[in-house]
Amino acid sequence: QVQLVESGGGLVQAGDSLRLSCAASGRTFSSYQMAWFRQAPGKEREFVAAIRWSGAFTNYADFVKGRFTISRDNAKNIIYLQMNSLKPEDTAVYYCAAARSALYGSSWSTDYEYDYWGQGTQVTVSS
Repeated sequence: QVQLVESGGGLVQAGDSLRLSCAASGRTFSSYQMAWFRQAPGKEREFVAAIRWSGAFTNYADFVKGRFTISRDNAKNIIYLQMNSLKPEDTAVYYCAAARSALYGSSWSTDYEYDYWGQGTQVTVSS
């Protein structure tokens, strides 16, 4: 069982940066594949970024490549999402997710492949 708690959201202006954190409980955190998803009002939840248990492999949605960076600290049971050059269209609730099994191919970005979810943190980017 893993419990996930996100933090770091807030209200920023376009072009600013934010770093989201997701603190995980559970002894086997280091073996989980982790990801960030987001959901804007009136829209479907969408994949943002994912990271393999070792941190060696990452995957990003096209719309955040070059702007967002996912990382993890297995010693602290935390994953991060560094978000730079934020745009108003990045406004959403951001969710942390964990998968017990390694995911491959399109599974990386498929929300139902993830077993645990946090409560979300709001990010609002003003123009």
